[in-house]
Amino acid sequence: MHTVEIVLLVLLLGALTGIVARYMRAVPLPLIQIALGALIAWPQKGLHIAFDPELFLLLFIPPLLFADGWRIPKREFFALHRPILKLALGLVLFTVIGLGYVIHWMIPTMPLTVAFALAAVVSPTDAVAVSAITRNLGMPEKTMHVLEGESLLNDASGLVALKFAIAATLTGLFSWAEVTRTFLWMALGGLGVGAAIGWGFAYARSTITRRLGDVAATQMVLLLVLLPFAAYLVGEKIGVSSILAAVAAGIATNFADLERSSFISERLQTEGTWSMVEAAFNGAIFLLLGLQLPSIIGASLREAGHDAWILVGYVAAISGALLLMRWAWISLGVQGSLARAHHQGKMAERPSHLLNLATTLAGIRGAVTLAGALSVPMLLNDGQPFPGRDMLVFLATGTILFTLVLGSIALPLILRHLPPPGESPTVREERLARIAACQSAMADLVISDEAIQAHTPEWVAMRQEAMGRLTQEYRNRINLLDDGTGIATSTEAQRESPEMVRQRKQRYVAEIELRLHCIQRERTTLYAERQAHRINDESLRSLVSELDLQEVSMGKRLRAARRAAGMAAQD
Repeated sequence: MHTVEIVLLVLLLGALTGIVARYMRAVPLPLIQIALGALIAWPQKGLHIAFDPELFLLLFIPPLLFADGWRIPKREFFALHRPILKLALGLVLFTVIGLGYVIHWMIPTMPLTVAFALAAVVSPTDAVAVSAITRNLGMPEKTMHVLEGESLLNDASGLVALKFAIAATLTGLFSWAEVTRTFLWMALGGLGVGAAIGWGFAYARSTITRRLGDVAATQMVLLLVLLPFAAYLVGEKIGVSSILAAVAAGIATNFADLERSSFISERLQTEGTWSMVEAAFNGAIFLLLGLQLPSIIGASLREAGHDAWILVGYVAAISGALLLMRWAWISLGVQGSLARAHHQGKMAERPSHLLNLATTLAGIRGAVTLAGALSVPMLLNDGQPFPGRDMLVFLATGTILFTLVLGSIALPLILRHLPPPGESPTVREERLARIAACQSAMADLVISDEAIQAHTPEWVAMRQEAMGRLTQEYRNRINLLDDGTGIATSTEAQRESPEMVRQRKQRYVAEIELRLHCIQRERTTLYAERQAHRINDESLRSLVSELDLQEVSMGKRLRAARRAAGMAAQD
C-alpha cells in the first residue's frame, strides 16, 4: 500500500473510531484505536507499516505538544511549578537510576547501561496519552494541570537520559558532568528557541494584521499550524530539545494571543483548526501504536515459545516497579509541595493517599516511549548487535499497554471515591467574569451630553429605549449568576426568597431554550428557501453562518444558566 493510501486510511479509521467511542463511553478512545490497529495488523496479510521513530516524532508530536502548551492554563502552570518540576525532573532521574538497577537485577543478561536505557524510555509520561485517558474521568482540576505540566516537560529529561545510556553502551564511557551540561543545554536551549520563534511569529503577525486587519485570518491560522514544525526542526538543527521547543512556542504564542482580542475570525478559525488537528493526530498516534503490536509483542512471544509467560511476567514486574516508584516519589517528595499549594490557595483539592494513588495511575506511557525504544540503534560501533535491543523494545511496548489498560480500568474506580469537589474554581471564575463583563457593559450604556446635542430627540428616545431593554437583559443575567453572596446589584433580587430566585432562574433558562428553538426554526426555513430556489447558495451560507454563531453563543449561555439554576445539563 502506498504512503498516501496509508495516511488516508489511518485518518479515516481515526475518525470512525471517534464516532464508535461515542457509543462505547465505558471504553477510552485510545484503547479502541490501539485494539483496532492491532486487529488490522495481526493477520499475515494485514496492514503492516514500518515505524520510523524520527519521522513519527517530526510529524505527530510537535503539533500536539504545541497545542497542549497553547491550551494549558499558564497561571496554574507557573503557580504549581514546584510539584511539576519535581515530577518532570526529579522523578525521571529517580526512575532511571532505581528502575535501571531493578531491571538489571531481574534480567542479569541485560547489561546495566541497556537497563538504564529501558528505564529512561519508560520514565516520561506521555502528554497525548495522559490527556486522552484522564480528560473525561473527573480528575480534580488542579491535579490535572500538574499532570499536564509534568508530561509536557519530562520528555526532555527522559530523552537525555536515553541518549547517555545509549552512548555509554556504545562507548563504555559516562560522565555526570557531561550529562548535566548536556541536559541544561538541551532543556534551556529548547525552551529559549521555542519562545524566540513563538514571540517572533507573534510580532510578525501583529505587524501584518495591524495593517490588514482580520482579512488575513485564514493565512495566519495556516502559518500557526506550521509553527510547531518550524520550532521542532530548528531545535533539531541546533541540537537542543526539539520537543521543549514546540511546547515553548505554544506557550509564547498563547501569551501573545492575549493582545489580540479584536481578531474574531482568526480566533474562531484557530479553535476549529486545532480541534480537528488534535483529533486527527491523536487518532493516528494510537492507531499506529496498535499497528506495531503484532510485530513487536506477537513476534517476541512466538519466539519465546513456552517461556512467553516469563516475558509477560517481566512486563508486569517492570510496570509494577515503575508505578511503585512513582507512588513513593509523589508521597515522599511531592506531597509537601502539593500541601503548600493547597494551603496557599493554588490547589482546591487537599492532598490525600487516594489522590496520590490516582496521580500515580495517571502516569500513563504512550507513543513517545515507543518512539524512544525504536530509536535505539541496531548495532554497536564494532558492528555487533546492540545487546538486548529486542527485549528492550518488547518490554517498553508492554509497559505502554500495561499503564494504558490499568489507568483506564482503575482510575474511574478510584476517582469515584474521591470527595465531591464542590464548585470548580474555574466555574466560579467564569461566573464572576461573566458578572464583571455584564456590569461593565451596563456601565457603558449611557448617552453623552455631546451625543444628545448632536442628534434629534427622536434618536435620543430610541437610543434610551434600546438601552433600557439591554440593561434589563444584563440585570437578568447578573441575577441568574448571583449565588447569594451579594454579587448581584439588583436590590429586587436581594429581596426575593430562595424559591422566587429559583423560579426566576428557571424562567430565564426557559427563555434561552425558546430562543434556541426559534434560531433552529429560522435555519430550517432558510434551507427550505434554498430548496425552493428563492435564495442561492452564497446567500444561504451567509445567513446560516449568522444563526450558527448565535446558536453557539446561546448554547454556552444555556449551559451556564442551567448550572446556575441547579438543573442537570442536557446535551
